[in-house]
Amino acid sequence: MKNHKCERFAHITRAHPCFNEKMHDKVGRAHVPIAPKCNIGCNFCTRDLHNEEEVRPGVAGCVLSPDVAIAHVEDVTKEGPISVVGVAGPGDSLANEETFEFFEKLVEKNSDLIKCMSTNGLLLPKYAQKLADLGVNTITVTVNAIDPEIAEKIYSFIQYEGKVIKGREAVEILIKNQFEGIEKASEAGLIIKVNSVLIPTINDEHIVEIAKEVEARGASLMNVLPLIPLAKMKDLQRPDCQMMEKVRDEVEEILPVFRACTQCRADAYGIPGKKHEDKHLGMTPQSHY
Repeated sequence: MKNHKCERFAHITRAHPCFNEKMHDKVGRAHVPIAPKCNIGCNFCTRDLHNEEEVRPGVAGCVLSPDVAIAHVEDVTKEGPISVVGVAGPGDSLANEETFEFFEKLVEKNSDLIKCMSTNGLLLPKYAQKLADLGVNTITVTVNAIDPEIAEKIYSFIQYEGKVIKGREAVEILIKNQFEGIEKASEAGLIIKVNSVLIPTINDEHIVEIAKEVEARGASLMNVLPLIPLAKMKDLQRPDCQMMEKVRDEVEEILPVFRACTQCRADAYGIPGKKHEDKHLGMTPQSHY
């Protein structure tokens, strides 16, 4: 389907391998692992540092300081065609002050790179304008449910305003903030992609409803990801190809769907999906610099 929001930002999205499938195997991105803390408990998530083997979100070989991350970006942009630098964890970008420090430094060092970050959206209403002021171009917000009854099956807790909150109150705050944050980010001029993890028997018939709501609030693109069965959801089945395609086709009636995601690590860099060009930081920063 045609999407006028995407057309408006075509000068950015045409060079972003996580927003433009045609560029996915041609240009690279660099994820800098500077954000280890997270402020929500997803029942399918296991964050893992000092892990050199697994290829999935929430995993990184090390955590970099903002200064070392800037040096890392300078190195990898010399190695190959990197168009995007992003903060993708291994926790939540907005729950870590280092994210803002990094983007401040990146603007000074390399203003030509597309600046990107991912978040669960809990703190997005508070920081949407600040991200725009720091020159962030694109954000990915993970929204797995907009119905509190379904969300309670996906999230165990949130940490918000100095408190740990559980149950219905927690998910209602999260959903409200995700909606408000997407609206504020869109108004601030950020390009928004929404990620939704497809969890069989829990939200597989609900994701199309998510698409309707986030499109109305300013999202330009959606990415439906298969569950990686871990943690409290380790006994669930990963969705098969038929289920994935059915849901993606339904969503595509509402929003364009990005179908090339490789669910990469928080420290991945290079061209996504190309084994000889897609790398990660499987070492400590001291040994690297």
